[in-house]
Amino acid sequence: MEEILRAIPHRPPFLFIDEIVEIREDGATCRRTIREEEPQFEGHYPGNPIMPGVLLCEACFQTGAIYLSKQIEKEGRSLNDVTPVLSRITEAKFKQLVVPGDTVTIEVTMKETISKFHFLRGRILKNGKPALTIEFALAMLEGEGSQ
Repeated sequence: MEEILRAIPHRPPFLFIDEIVEIREDGATCRRTIREEEPQFEGHYPGNPIMPGVLLCEACFQTGAIYLSKQIEKEGRSLNDVTPVLSRITEAKFKQLVVPGDTVTIEVTMKETISKFHFLRGRILKNGKPALTIEFALAMLEGEGSQ
């Protein structure tokens, strides 16, 4: 958990990564176990809790930010002045429900970088099968006011 907290500025209750599984040259893999006591289940939906799709997307965005922060560290730059900001979402497809008790694997792969925008492809796997596929872009904002 400490490695996650050093890599990205997200904090509970808006942190949707439990573990960094792998950082690769072209992306990252993380893991998350969905817990019934999480606050979103009070309203989504009482008696039939389903992990909101937008929060599954956020887990991909956070995994992408972890990957990009590791690239910044490799370049010898400080993470203190860098904030990941979502700039685009395309092609989000929800393929199966995720519910409390499920453990999901979050995989993100870098597609390309154009200027300060990093285009990534993500997917969430539940029991080895896709629950979500998504393409998105993150900008890593640097300098004063980035956090």
